[in-house]
Amino acid sequence: MMNFNNVFRWHYPFLLLLLLLVSRLAAADTLLVLGDSLSAGYRMSATAAWPNLLNKEWQQQPKVVNASISGDTAGQGLARLPGLLKQHQPRWVLIELGGNDGLRGFPPQNIAADLTKVIDEVKAAKAQPLLMQIRLPANYGRRYTEAFSAIYPRLAQQYDIPLVPFFMEQVYLKPEWMQQDGIHPNPDAQPFIANLMATELAPLVKHD
Repeated sequence: MMNFNNVFRWHYPFLLLLLLLVSRLAAADTLLVLGDSLSAGYRMSATAAWPNLLNKEWQQQPKVVNASISGDTAGQGLARLPGLLKQHQPRWVLIELGGNDGLRGFPPQNIAADLTKVIDEVKAAKAQPLLMQIRLPANYGRRYTEAFSAIYPRLAQQYDIPLVPFFMEQVYLKPEWMQQDGIHPNPDAQPFIANLMATELAPLVKHD
């Protein structure tokens, strides 16, 4: 007659190792959102911001970690990135940076250089960069805004990475979704942004 206690004792180390591997793989399915106030939830609860709503919609499959900070430039996001990569070990990183650089009139070549370093850091960590196209209001001048906007498709082509559409282009069309500063989306816009980003990101964060 088979002694099930002996069988269990024999297989226990293997089962434990299997569980550890499964949990580690599950933990790796994380989408890190590295952004500024447009994703941080400016002047609202962080739980109301679109990345948190997306995390709930996806039921953490994959898990969405919002590492966005209001006011961050591309350089500031770059400075925080190594610690975030080590802490969360994401499988994908959505880069939503550069808007504050543009609003402050930073030279486009400097912005591109910082974003390049961000992409390099993400790739070095064996994660997939997803670059969001950022655009500036038209009142910053055609020459500068065009030079700024061109940074993103150029980097996406150079690195052969996805270029995610800028969600604010649709939000701007709804004045009731904007805060009084005319720059930031309000809480009412967050569910729309979350649904839009779910549609745009779902094909890019495939499980394999």
